[in-house]
Amino acid sequence: MISERDLIRPDLPVSNRVRALCTTRKGGVSQSLWQSLNLGVHVGDNPVDVEQNRQRLAAFMGMDSGQLGWLNQVHGTHVVELTHDNLNDCSDADASFTREQGAVCAILTADCLPVIVADRDGEVVGAAHAGWRSLCGGVLENLIRAMAVDPSKLIAWFGPSIGPANFEVGPEVRAAFVAQQAESETAFSECGARPGHFVADIYELARLRLSRAGVSDISGGGLCTVNDPERFYSYRRDGQTGRMATLIWLA
Repeated sequence: MISERDLIRPDLPVSNRVRALCTTRKGGVSQSLWQSLNLGVHVGDNPVDVEQNRQRLAAFMGMDSGQLGWLNQVHGTHVVELTHDNLNDCSDADASFTREQGAVCAILTADCLPVIVADRDGEVVGAAHAGWRSLCGGVLENLIRAMAVDPSKLIAWFGPSIGPANFEVGPEVRAAFVAQQAESETAFSECGARPGHFVADIYELARLRLSRAGVSDISGGGLCTVNDPERFYSYRRDGQTGRMATLIWLA
C-alpha cells in the first residue's frame, strides 16, 4: 500500500484549501519494468495493475478514482479547465486548472518537469507537464493566462525531473529557447562528451519563463529522476518504464 514516506509533499505557502502531492515509484502493484506504482496507462504495463495503482492513490487521498483528472499528454501547450462534468474526458492537453473543490489536476512524468501552480487565497490551482517542447511552446504562460489571476498572487512548485547533469540536448533546443528569451542562455552548458551539444537545466528554464510571466514565488526542484532509480521512473535512463504523478486540488 501507499504510505506517506512513499510520497513527496510540496511545501506551499497558500490557503489550507490547497492540497498537493507527488508520487514516487513506490507503493503499487506493477511488476518488472514498471515496478511498482506506475500510473501511466500508455507505457505497456498491465492495465489491471495500472487501474489498481490509480485506485490505491485515490484511496490514499480519500477520494474516488473518478475525481482524478488525467490528461492525454501530447507534449503540447493546450490547457483545459477541469470540472466535475469533464474529469473523465482525458483531453489532449498538457496542463489543467480548476476552481472546483475535489477536482484533481494530475500530471504524469518520468523525466519531464511537473509544475503545480496555486493562488495564495486557494481559489484556483493548476498543473503542467513541462517537457522541453511544451515549455518552449509556452505551456506555463498558457496556464497562467487561463487561471485568470494576477501572476504576482501565484506560487509555483517544481517536482522531480531530469537534472542538468543528465539532460543532454542538441543545438536546436538551445537555439529555440534563446530565440524566445535571451536569458535562457544561462541554462545551457557545453557538453564536453559531444561537441556542439549542450546540457540543459530545465528547472532554470522554467523559472525564467515563470518570472517573465510575473510569477516570482517559485520553489521545489533539485530532484533528478535519472540519478535515483530507487525512487523515480526515468525514460532517459530506462526507456520503457512507468510514470509518476504530481497532483494538486482544492479541498
